[in-house]
Amino acid sequence: MHPTTRLRLSVMMFLQFCVWGSWYVTLSTYLLAIHFSAVSVGGIYSTVNWGAILAPVIAGMLADRFFPAQYVMAVLHILGAGILWWISSITDPTTFFWTLLLYSICFMPTLGLANAVSFHQMSDPGRQFPGVRVLGSIGWIVVGLLVGYAAPAVLGHSIENTNLPLRFGALLSLVMGLYCLTLPHTPPGNAGKRPSLFQALGLETLSYMKDRSFAVFTIGSLLICIPLSFYYSFANGFLNETGM
Repeated sequence: MHPTTRLRLSVMMFLQFCVWGSWYVTLSTYLLAIHFSAVSVGGIYSTVNWGAILAPVIAGMLADRFFPAQYVMAVLHILGAGILWWISSITDPTTFFWTLLLYSICFMPTLGLANAVSFHQMSDPGRQFPGVRVLGSIGWIVVGLLVGYAAPAVLGHSIENTNLPLRFGALLSLVMGLYCLTLPHTPPGNAGKRPSLFQALGLETLSYMKDRSFAVFTIGSLLICIPLSFYYSFANGFLNETGM
């Protein structure tokens, strides 16, 4: 893989996870500050999971059959930027839930699409992908430091209990959307092929469960996501409440 291509993909991964990490970690602190109930907070956090369930339909139907992946990513991130900014002004729990669900349906497919763009440019994904993907984790850490430390240092107060992380995320999403337009071309892998309903829903991947390693990986992923859902929803609120 050419060093320039590696750099472009690394920046893509960095921004991809900056967008998500900018608002997701501190959201519960903000929602509790505007007097949402804990049940409402838990429900609102579930929207990301619902978005992930629907993601194969969107990513499969659009990027795999009709349009280049980088353009689908660009459109979804730009739409997401507008939706996330809108969410920052919502104070009704029910409206917040449905609007964040709409955002999640836009954002979650971009995780898989970012991988698809990367794989298409790599001659040996098993060896080359980890070095690119790790920039996503670094992006998550960096944006967390910006929200948790840099913003209070500049503004003189914490922004975790405000809507500023959501608006910061909206701006990052806009930047990411525009950057996607510059990514290497990734044509649809199954252009011109009419998908069955089974394929459109992503259910064909269930056949991989026959492979023991894949089955163990899938079941392990399912189980680890159960405690993760508790952690992600309330860890930041808990740490703020304890004075950390």
